[in-house]
Amino acid sequence: MGSPFSSNKFAGGGKLLLILGFISYLTFFTFQNHYPPSDFITYLKKTSSSLILSPPAINDNSRTNLSHLVFGLLGSEKAWHNRKSYIESWWRPNTTKGFLYLDKPPTGNLLPWPETSPPYRISDDLTEFLKQNKPKAPIMIRMVHAIMEIFKEINEKNNNLDIRWFVMGDDDSVFFVDNIVDVLAEYDHTKYYYIGGQSEFVLSNYWFSFQQGFGGAGFMLSYRLAKALAMGMENCLRRYAYLRSADYITMVCISDIGVNLSPHKGIHQIDLHGDISGLLSSHPKSPLISLHHLDKMKPIFPNMDSFESTRHLMKAAAADQARMLQQTICHHRQSNWTFSVSWGYSAHIYERVMPRNYLQKPIETFKPWVGTPETHRPFYMFNTRLPSDDPCEKPHVFFFKGVEKASSSSEILTTYSRAAPRGLGPCSDSPNAEFVSEIRVFSPATKREQMDRCECCDIVGVDGGKAELRFRECLDDEIIA
Repeated sequence: MGSPFSSNKFAGGGKLLLILGFISYLTFFTFQNHYPPSDFITYLKKTSSSLILSPPAINDNSRTNLSHLVFGLLGSEKAWHNRKSYIESWWRPNTTKGFLYLDKPPTGNLLPWPETSPPYRISDDLTEFLKQNKPKAPIMIRMVHAIMEIFKEINEKNNNLDIRWFVMGDDDSVFFVDNIVDVLAEYDHTKYYYIGGQSEFVLSNYWFSFQQGFGGAGFMLSYRLAKALAMGMENCLRRYAYLRSADYITMVCISDIGVNLSPHKGIHQIDLHGDISGLLSSHPKSPLISLHHLDKMKPIFPNMDSFESTRHLMKAAAADQARMLQQTICHHRQSNWTFSVSWGYSAHIYERVMPRNYLQKPIETFKPWVGTPETHRPFYMFNTRLPSDDPCEKPHVFFFKGVEKASSSSEILTTYSRAAPRGLGPCSDSPNAEFVSEIRVFSPATKREQMDRCECCDIVGVDGGKAELRFRECLDDEIIA
């Protein structure tokens, strides 16, 4: 039997290839003569989707910075009246790039539109699309469609922008912008990435997906993924018109591209109710990226409303965002006390020496997002400690009061004032810490670049109702217990 690659057969095939190649050359030559080079490119662009564009020219060797990010925020005109303070607490006019997408033009006291708010856009009119496809949840289609809208906006009107990442959120998402930049700088923006956070509430993840980034907490799409998602957006919305959740639709559309969620523990949906101080006082050892649903729970600081609390937290963030909510623990061996500081938010004193592995579990000061019988535990995606009235277990609680440059310019001073008397006697063999009214924390003014290990601290002194702590890097052989 002759080989399929025998010389005769190959020669015949070669002649055919030469003929086809010559015909292709003539076609291309004729077409190019009909359209001069510049017009030829224009012709291709006109006959292609407006989304099929190359990424903006970028210096791939440069580190990602804030100018490489664009924010897409989804809201409604009605809700914006009461929610704009959340966005304005972190938005930086003339520095942050992005748009707020509203369902209709702003009215009343929203006009004239202030520079302190992101520029707004009105979402595309999807009436015809909705009529043809009859989705189960039309409002969710509008929310997902916004990803395509902001991609088009950036590419069609701002081709000079060097955009690497699209950060999507709601009109009540509180972002910590510098930390977002630092986290995204560790990723290769030329690849496909979908970075987001799961819900704290187990059943929210179960009802929707453990592979889903919850939109109110914010999620980040690399340019390449945003482009692929935008190009296939309308087909995907048709394919999943029967779904009822914008976040879930986004996730399945991304999954069909071949990309899965890269979860980040600093992104917080806050599917919780009540007092979340326990969670914020034992934050994971990850940069704080976002908070959400702050109007669905008690204000995070005493004697303030939700908006005032958010602005107060941002005072600490303005001084040192990298340390925000990072838990640092040290021991006062003379009195058997343990200090636990959530930088920029709270400080606790325990009248017993406690190890870090125990204190990193949040005290369950909060309630599940949906009422759930106690027998249906676990409620949360993390381990917790139950509140206790045992004086050896219950902490003295202090909240962030203020931040300033220390007299030494190499340090930052944050102060934490007592929230209320603990109202318990002392733990056995330990003096009662009830007399302490303020905790002063000195931390380096330099930004922490490495987060592979938490910081340690020393007790400078406890005197006259004030305790002073000083942060430092942990020693190689140091044990926090």
